[in-house]
Amino acid sequence: MVITLTGANSFGLKRELDSLVAAFLAEHDSMGLERIDGEEAEFDRLSEALTSLPFLASKKLVILRSPGANKKFVEQASKLLADIPETTDVVIVEPKLDKRGAYYKLLKKVTDYKEYPELDINGLARWAGDHAKVGGGTLGLSDARFLVERVGVNQQLLSHEVDKLLLHSPQITKQSIELLTEATPQSTVFELLEAAFNGNTKRTMALYAEQRVMKVEPQQIIAMLGWQLHIVALVKTAGARSPDTIAKEAKISPYVAKKTANIARGLSPAHFKSLLQDLLKLDMRLKRESLDADEALQKYLLELASK
Repeated sequence: MVITLTGANSFGLKRELDSLVAAFLAEHDSMGLERIDGEEAEFDRLSEALTSLPFLASKKLVILRSPGANKKFVEQASKLLADIPETTDVVIVEPKLDKRGAYYKLLKKVTDYKEYPELDINGLARWAGDHAKVGGGTLGLSDARFLVERVGVNQQLLSHEVDKLLLHSPQITKQSIELLTEATPQSTVFELLEAAFNGNTKRTMALYAEQRVMKVEPQQIIAMLGWQLHIVALVKTAGARSPDTIAKEAKISPYVAKKTANIARGLSPAHFKSLLQDLLKLDMRLKRESLDADEALQKYLLELASK
């Protein structure tokens, strides 16, 4: 048995790996468990682990983390995977895989391939509901979404919060979430930019203050604003392409592409150009002059919201 675990969702990937290891150790001695870091191990070590018979054990489980970092392993992967004895199970952990390469195609074809993508808010809400159900409780979708928005998108933290809420009551409600969890600032620079484009000065300043509470420095905010305006430019110049198509081609979130389309729709090319120029001037001034960065950036955002 050869399993591939991949994807940006480190929580889901680790949980599956832990489950596989626990199942193996429930039936076999720990002597049969090998963990190898493919980024550090030599090819011969990787090859020996896959093709050798178990020592002092009837079965062994080999966990290879990022063996794709070893060029020779990638070149020899087809033969190595074919030569694995029946006494050896293998779990290949590749958090990042280039889906254009032959190595990815091989793993997809000859292994039990399991991908764990990063979850969006709706996906996390559904997962939180399922997690509560496994724990013997209930958590409705709207309340689960409220929980995600309240405590953030860290799946490990969400898991702990759901477990804590279940100890209070098997039925998790908005009221119990408000009572037993602490709201964490979760705003993004995109929300800040969106509020400014919508002319909502009060929310713009509130979101800026929230970013600062989260220890995001003004220069970081400027850099992220630049990136968000870059996405606006992509959407603005995409013609009749749909947000989903833009997201796929630009390798950005479909949700971000759709939200950005709403912003781009109301921007003229001249207005957009002035926004970029003003942000560039601000960045250069902060690097060359002794300015109050907070004050200068807030002034830029207020001017943006007033246009």
